[in-house]
Amino acid sequence: MFRLLPKAPHRRPITSLRRASRLLLVALPVLVLAQAASAQVFTDLDWKESPVPPAPEFDARRMIEIDMPRVYDLKYGVDPKTLAITSDGVVRYVAIAKSTGPGAAVNAFYDGVRCATGEIKTYARYSGDSWHPVENPEWVSLNLAKTRYSLALARQALCRSAAPRLTTDEMVRALRKPEYLN
Repeated sequence: MFRLLPKAPHRRPITSLRRASRLLLVALPVLVLAQAASAQVFTDLDWKESPVPPAPEFDARRMIEIDMPRVYDLKYGVDPKTLAITSDGVVRYVAIAKSTGPGAAVNAFYDGVRCATGEIKTYARYSGDSWHPVENPEWVSLNLAKTRYSLALARQALCRSAAPRLTTDEMVRALRKPEYLN
């Protein structure tokens, strides 16, 4: 009928404080090692940017739109023919801001993104009919950049974690199908 199970040995209850302290003793060395490893990845003191070529020619008709909220009547995108991954890990491209309203004005930006540090640099701006180099361009955090298109572009297509995607073709596929490889 009823089977009696053997009595479990008496164990002292572990309080949540004791459990947390044991977890901390195990997790702390792992966290310290992880932080040291990430610091090495993001603070490469020997890193030097490769020479920057002049801004490439672009065509606004080739623009692949970046998925981002509409601001006024502007569409943002990138000309896929201008995408380049350099040997120093910088992804360079021409971003296009195109007005959808009357007049259909076009502005462009020759930028570089450094996925390893989450930074952007604008080398030149296009308005009217010519490029205008930026005086003393500097690397700025994507989160603090004045333009939001660069962060959207890095997240959607250019970077995978702290590295550029393997090829510019992969970047173009990610732009065309935002769910691709994201």
